[in-house]
Amino acid sequence: MDKYPAHFIQRVLEYGSMDDWRLLRSYYGLPKIVEECKQLRTLDPVCLSYICAISHTNPKEYRCYHTRQSNPTPWNS
Repeated sequence: MDKYPAHFIQRVLEYGSMDDWRLLRSYYGLPKIVEECKQLRTLDPVCLSYICAISHTNPKEYRCYHTRQSNPTPWNS
């Protein structure tokens, strides 16, 4: 978990349960999680909203907010 923290954080945010989230938060701490999330290229919009809400940060501070897919798929319209 120490070698690739961004990978673990992203997977827990997108696919983990609340118990997984609590374990991750106790291991890394909220400031480290926010710091790693700000560098992620992709993050589910719901996960981005969640991390912004609990950390009181602006979504524009996150890399994934600026690198969204420019051509959305037709079935998402």
